[in-house]
Amino acid sequence: MRMPCCWLLLMIAAVPAAAQGTLSPADQAAAYRAAGFTLQGRQWRACDAPSGSVYSPGKIETVRDLNGDGRPEAVITEGSSFCFGGDEVGYTIVSKQPDGAWKRITAGAGIVHVLATRGVGGWPDIEIGGQGFCFPVYRWDGRSYEIHRHQYQRKPCRPAR
Repeated sequence: MRMPCCWLLLMIAAVPAAAQGTLSPADQAAAYRAAGFTLQGRQWRACDAPSGSVYSPGKIETVRDLNGDGRPEAVITEGSSFCFGGDEVGYTIVSKQPDGAWKRITAGAGIVHVLATRGVGGWPDIEIGGQGFCFPVYRWDGRSYEIHRHQYQRKPCRPAR
């Protein structure tokens, strides 16, 4: 099922940040940079969408300790069908490291849903929503997020080939 572009961006904008905390301006800037964004005017951008196209600049959607290590992670989103295709939104998860630097953990196209199930080091599984009815669930293996299963409404499914 394809949602109209503008409706999806409005839906994303209407979702409140489920933040357990907030980041200082310096940490915000460092998180964006770790995610590959640059400040252009007053917008953080990673996507080079053409002028006049529908675009939603980078936004820190969620700030919370995802893996239980006492340091924050941030989910950063950006909207553009030019850069993210039919899913129309991209995400990047970054994590604050023990030395205070920020590190990119994973990124892709789609909408991140943090799940209760966990991988190595307490990192939560993440379901990446988008078009269709069978979504990939990624699990942290100690180095990267890899596809672990597919599900729809918390039930196993097989993606169309």
